[in-house]
Amino acid sequence: MIKNLLAAIGVIAIVAGGYLYSKVGPMMELMPLMSSPGLQPILKVARDNPEALKAAGSNLNDGAAETAADMFKLWIESKGEIATASTWAKKVEEGLSADEVLDALASVAAEMNIKAVGDLPLSKELEARGIKTGYLRVLSYCNPETARKMIDFAAPMAAYLPCRITLVEKDDGLWLYTLNMDMMIKMGKKMPPELLEETTRVRDTLWAMLERGAAGEF
Repeated sequence: MIKNLLAAIGVIAIVAGGYLYSKVGPMMELMPLMSSPGLQPILKVARDNPEALKAAGSNLNDGAAETAADMFKLWIESKGEIATASTWAKKVEEGLSADEVLDALASVAAEMNIKAVGDLPLSKELEARGIKTGYLRVLSYCNPETARKMIDFAAPMAAYLPCRITLVEKDDGLWLYTLNMDMMIKMGKKMPPELLEETTRVRDTLWAMLERGAAGEF
């Protein structure tokens, strides 16, 4: 229960934790800080409806607390960048071209039966407008049956569709980014076993695409 309650706060806890650690030194100072005006909006949410907080905490999927802890660690390491905490990133191996990465992604998608539903070559569009830019391309994928079931389970999940992988050129080379699917699955309310199995399969597919795309593996 304690682990689930910690995870229930989710991203709010990440921000709250960062606020606390930025303000205190020794843990002895933690309790006086609880009355700090800056922390009150967060504390008020929990204080106003503790039973609802308990209910939410008891209705999370397994692994919620561990995922929240991983996100919290990334948030701290990135000095407060929430996008770093909520995404997966993989550096492309040196020597691989963007086309080789794209070919690897297409190969894995076909192998694992996830449909390519969109391709947004942003760097080409920017260059057409006379803007100098590094490589930037957004690829979208979807398993229609699983997507429909997820929306039936929780309609706001539609905002996360379709699954996206972005290939970005940075100063140190090419990188692949996608949404942290563990956050999507483990930090949400408990799913029926069949739906959990299906969404986990999509999660594993996106992770495989990230790893094998970055390595240029077919």
